[in-house]
Parts: sequence; structure tokens; C-alpha cells
Amino acid sequence: MGGADDLASGTWVSRRRGSSESLRLRKCRLEVIAGPDAGLVKMFAAPRIVVGRAGADLVLTDHSVSALHLEIRLEEEGYRLRDLQSTNGTQVWGLRVVEAFIGPGTTIALGESAIRFVPLSDSVELPLWSESHMGSLVGGSPIMRRLYESIDRIAATDATVLITGETGVGKELVAEAIHERSARAGGPFVVLDCGALPAPLFEDQLFGHEAGAFTNADKATTGLFEAAHGGTLLIDEIGELPPDVQPKLLRAVDTRCIRPIGSTRSVDCDVRVIAASNRDLPGEVNRGSFRADLFYRIAVARIDVPPLRQRREDIPLLIEHFHEEMPSARQTPLPDGFVDWALKHPWPGNVRELRNAVERAVSLRQPMLAFENPEATDPCPGLEIDVSVPFKDAKRRLVEAFDRRYVTALLEAHGGNLSAAARAAGLDRMSIYKMLQRLGIPYDRRRI
Repeated sequence: MGGADDLASGTWVSRRRGSSESLRLRKCRLEVIAGPDAGLVKMFAAPRIVVGRAGADLVLTDHSVSALHLEIRLEEEGYRLRDLQSTNGTQVWGLRVVEAFIGPGTTIALGESAIRFVPLSDSVELPLWSESHMGSLVGGSPIMRRLYESIDRIAATDATVLITGETGVGKELVAEAIHERSARAGGPFVVLDCGALPAPLFEDQLFGHEAGAFTNADKATTGLFEAAHGGTLLIDEIGELPPDVQPKLLRAVDTRCIRPIGSTRSVDCDVRVIAASNRDLPGEVNRGSFRADLFYRIAVARIDVPPLRQRREDIPLLIEHFHEEMPSARQTPLPDGFVDWALKHPWPGNVRELRNAVERAVSLRQPMLAFENPEATDPCPGLEIDVSVPFKDAKRRLVEAFDRRYVTALLEAHGGNLSAAARAAGLDRMSIYKMLQRLGIPYDRRRI
């Protein structure tokens, strides 16, 4: 574990006799040593430092630097430098890098500027939540207990929040926890899943419409912004929001006032907006596909939810939690060796994938490790071949059965998020949507 004497570590857990644990965060200094801002020095005590031309922690006047050019994250493993899909790239010691760990004294070149990264021996103390859960969130690792502390602090404000993290980490649960701990807990918690909507429906879903506003608009419909009055609106996968809707959302967030489609009246909406995304939104800003002013507006407060691989110590606790939630848990124990296998699995689908694996292991009595047994001789166990029908018909039935099982499991693994499922499967969103229609699988476009 790192400490004040080990400059290679950005964070570490400190334990003092007679007091609770805390997370120590190293202070650091960025020195601009070349470019228009040469001589500028700034101190930081933050887990993430963004460098760019606008809306960054270190703002440079160099016009060859992107709006949000790069970020440095301070972690237990060290200092992680990541280029935010900048136009001109980021270089370390003459090599262009996308993401890399850097050491003390590293010189970072961006545009016509250069910055020296200097970690300091001084640190600040970040308190940790005392319990191993918060609402529906489960995990007692330091990184999760720091997350709970951040949720509690942010919930006490009315600031807009951006929650980022990979698919399956529990971003919606974080949003729910913020809502439940806020002064708005008695109001509605409304969810708009941008990944599940065709582009033409976004504005209608957000703001509603009046009767006769467009073809087949037989009656007025309340939008989700108005439905969330007095509560919280979670805009999930906001990176999917079409460019033409982004300025309208920005105005609604700024003014807390909306105008339904086809209406001349304005509706005041007392709403707290929380946005979530598994996309690299700063990169989207640099590419011009996401408005910079909307990004700055929704990221007043920001929470990063860690992937499961960064908190493996929570896996046994999560398995126990998911198992206890199952109605048949007492009668059906987990298979032998499941926890040991789970601790070694990479979990690309994060907590959602782990929950599905627990349910499968209990329901089918067949843990995931059985599917990875190299000694298995049948590549398709349980597959029934009907030789009483022509080959073409038998193949069609099997392919259809596979499509149905695959797309159902795919959507389940990604929480019904069509866009995330499409990216994971290497398909476009419309292909999956057409598959659902062809197979007659119902799909709810709207979640409230």
C-alpha cells in the first residue's frame, strides 16, 4: 500500500488507532514549462485533473489544445494519464499516448505546450463511509465506501450530476441513492433511457406534446421532464442524445422550464437532473458530437463508478447479496467452487454480469465455469436435433432459437439498454430492434 514516502502512489488507505479509516489523496503540482502559458504553476488535491482550453482544472490559452484535452487520475496503482480523444494528441517522452501510467517528473506535451507533473509528499484526507452498503449498492472496499461518501455529500445539494462508468457497474443505482438521500426523496424518480429510443422520439419523451401537434397526436401527453416535477430525472446514456435535442435540453436544465411540442405555453418544472453515460463524453465534446456547454452544465458534480475488476474484494459480498435476494436461496445453495471461480473471472459486464451468473448458477445448477471446461466434448450441450424435418427447416428453427436466447440474454446483461447491447454484440441498434420485432419479443421503449 502506498504512503507519503512512496511518490509512485496517488491514493492509499490510512488507519489510525482509535479512529476510522480514511483515504489519503496525494497533492500534486502541474508546471507549464513550454507554450503560451509557460511559467504557470497550479497545485491540486483532487482524484482527477483535467487539462484543456475550456472548462478544465488547468486551463491553457494554447489554441492547439483541445477544449478537454487530457486527464490525470490519481489511483492506488499510480498516476493514470488519458488523452480525451484530443485533436492533436498527447505525447510523453516523444511518444503519442492514448492511456498510460506516468511517473513523478514526467513531461507531457500537448499542442504547442508542455507540462511537468510533480507529485508531492503532502496529502489530504478523504473520509470513507462507515458501512458496506448504501441503498441498493453493495460493497465494503475503500473505493466503494468513498463512493458512498460522495453520494451522501452530493445528495445534500441540488446540483446536476454526471455519473460515468462502464456498462453494468450500477449507475442507475447510484442515481437512485442520490435521489433517496436528497430533499427530493418524496418526489418521483423518473428515468429516460436514451439508448432505447429512436431519434425522432427524444423531444416528445422529454417535453411531451399537445393534441394535434403532429400526425396521430390524438391527445396531449406529459413529457418526462414535467412528470419528474418535485423529484429527480435520470437521463441514462445521455451520450445517445441527438445533436438537435441537446440545446433544448440545455435550456430546460438552465431554466427549469419546458414547452411541450405544439404548445405556446411554458411549464415550470422543479426538477433535479442526473445524467449517466458509459461513453467518453469529453471525447465526444472534442469530436463535436456532444455540446460542450451541455457537458459543463450536467457535470457540475461528477461521480465515477468503478468497474468490478477494481474492487474484487467486494465479489464475495456481492455474491452473498444476490444469492440472498433469490426466493430459492435457502433451498438451493451455490455450487461448490463458484466463489473461487468468480474471484478469477474478469467480469467485463461488471456487477450486472455477476448477478446474472449467480442466478444462473442457482437456477440451472451450472456455474459459468462449466461452460469454460476444456474437457467438454459436446460444444452444444442440450442441443436437440430433429431429423424428422428437412435440413433447411431444422436449421432455421435452431437459428431462430439461438437468436431468441442470444438477444434475450444480451439485453438482460445490459439492463435493456439497446445501444449498449448493440455495441457489445458488434451490431447496429436497428438490427437488434428488427430482430426483436421478428422474434416477437416485447421491448419497452419507455421506463418511468
